[in-house]
Amino acid sequence: MDFLTSGNIIFVGSILIFCSILITKAGGRFGMPTLLLFLLAGMLFGCDGLGIQFSDIEQAQFVGMVALCVILFTGGVETRIDEIKPVLGPGLTLSTVGVLLTTAFTGLFIYGMSFWGVLSFELPIVVCFLLAATMSSTDSASVFNILRGKNINLKNNLQPMLELESGSNDPMAYILTIVLIQLALTLCGDGAQVQTSAMVVDSLKVLVQQFASGAMIGAGAGFAASWFMNRINIGNIPLYSIMLLSMVFFTFSVADMLGGNGYLAVYITGIIVGNKKIKNRKQVVAFFDGMTWIMQIGMFLLLGLLVDPSEMWKTALVALLVGVFMMFVARPLSVFISLLPFKNITFSSRLFASWVGLRGAVPIIFAMYPVVEDVPGSDAIFNIVFFITLLSLVLQGGTIVAAAKKLDLLLPVGSEKHFDVELPEEAGEQSEILITEDLIAEKGNTLQALALPRGMLVIFIKRAGKYIVPNGSVELLPGDVLLVIASSEIEG
Repeated sequence: MDFLTSGNIIFVGSILIFCSILITKAGGRFGMPTLLLFLLAGMLFGCDGLGIQFSDIEQAQFVGMVALCVILFTGGVETRIDEIKPVLGPGLTLSTVGVLLTTAFTGLFIYGMSFWGVLSFELPIVVCFLLAATMSSTDSASVFNILRGKNINLKNNLQPMLELESGSNDPMAYILTIVLIQLALTLCGDGAQVQTSAMVVDSLKVLVQQFASGAMIGAGAGFAASWFMNRINIGNIPLYSIMLLSMVFFTFSVADMLGGNGYLAVYITGIIVGNKKIKNRKQVVAFFDGMTWIMQIGMFLLLGLLVDPSEMWKTALVALLVGVFMMFVARPLSVFISLLPFKNITFSSRLFASWVGLRGAVPIIFAMYPVVEDVPGSDAIFNIVFFITLLSLVLQGGTIVAAAKKLDLLLPVGSEKHFDVELPEEAGEQSEILITEDLIAEKGNTLQALALPRGMLVIFIKRAGKYIVPNGSVELLPGDVLLVIASSEIEG
């Protein structure tokens, strides 16, 4: 029965979202990743569950594209350049060489399974590598959501390295997927001869173009958006966020039209905008955080509706073997080989990076391309990728914190922020000072006695949950927290 008609799509959608959030609240108590629960909720409401029929794979592909634009841009905004500079080399190596190696190892394994008669599974060799390519990149939505959602702090700059990898590895996986689709259609179609050398050269050209154009367009858009946001004067503050959202989609579209990778472009745009001083930053960041959640919920619910569980289970054994191989062999081998030139990365860090090879929405979206192009065996590809995504989110996504603890890679979580106040960046840098008994004994118990440098101003004092507007003679008590604004030029 088809419930997704124009008359009731809002009704059904509202129930889906509401129930999904309730499911995630219950599932969170058991440590299950939020995005996994959205996928399961979609499957629960789907054709083998409550009966909602959805099979428009091109529409799902479009929704995924829009959602990934917002997710990658928001991830870029929350990425600090000073944090990714030390890990630029290993992060980009993992996002290129690592993806290529993962495809090679996994493709060979899948092809080798064809000779195992017990499975009754056989795909042409080029389709085996195509299947591997669709799953070769780590999923940015899953990595950002899990690493940041669990509020963990990792040693050795691991978090920025893994986020940089997941934000920039889509171009390589995309190129491999597209090239292998064309090769599969040629070899599995009319049997025409393929000029391998020409195809390799063309693939390298497209890869360079995707990276170079995407990076340049993203950088240009980032600087342009930051400049424009600070110079345009809009009376309605929420319109700044909506205008920036339009710039994100414009950047993706321009990059795509010019042969660049749109996902890389919007990620770089986000990094530049996030590291520039812009008007109304607090409202903009809050808007994109909310949009990211809406997009993640919508995307994972839709993907859950799209899959046919009864068909997926037919390939479950094959998918399980491929998924286990990727987690315990292909991904670790790819990580350790890719990071060989970087001697300063510890063994435990390499091991943890191997485990954070999360699959999610991106592999599922890439798995739609063969279906749209009607590649032989594409239905099996989609079902296998979906099953492996579920497996990855359960095993890897659910054990990331435990793995970090086991490998002694956790840092203490940052101190609590006492003031929910956001001032214009041009006003200066905000900080907090905790008043202790030792500080009072050393300096005195008034603001005048603290003798703060010229250019620093105490705006509020928080005491026992209450806020005090201070003056120079106010008495300070142990446990007080001062909200301080410091100008960019402080005189000592």
